[in-house]
Amino acid sequence: MVDSRRRLFIALGGALGVLAARPLLFGLQLPRPAREPRPYPDGRDHGIPPNADDPGVPKRKAIERQNQNQIREDVAKLYEMASELKAEVERTDASSTLSISIVKKAQQIEKLAKEIKNLAKG
Repeated sequence: MVDSRRRLFIALGGALGVLAARPLLFGLQLPRPAREPRPYPDGRDHGIPPNADDPGVPKRKAIERQNQNQIREDVAKLYEMASELKAEVERTDASSTLSISIVKKAQQIEKLAKEIKNLAKG
């Protein structure tokens, strides 16, 4: 009997201790101060789409159309350069080494192809 009373008092004491300590535990959490927004380096928020009223910001669709036209012109030029390179390689003797002009033309073709790829990426 004494043992059961002891357990009851211990349980009640523990419950009262938790109830008494609850405000203290929640009081330890300090409220976070409101943060002031930091200005962007270039003065505008990149998360917000640019206004159509702002004349300094070019329109996205106009840029995309210009890039598309540039890609078409570059692809036509690339096709022409590749055809010229193919004809020049066919004219050379297979047993001889490639000339410097062929290698330079191949490098120009490669450079133009990279430019087209970068334009296509946006």
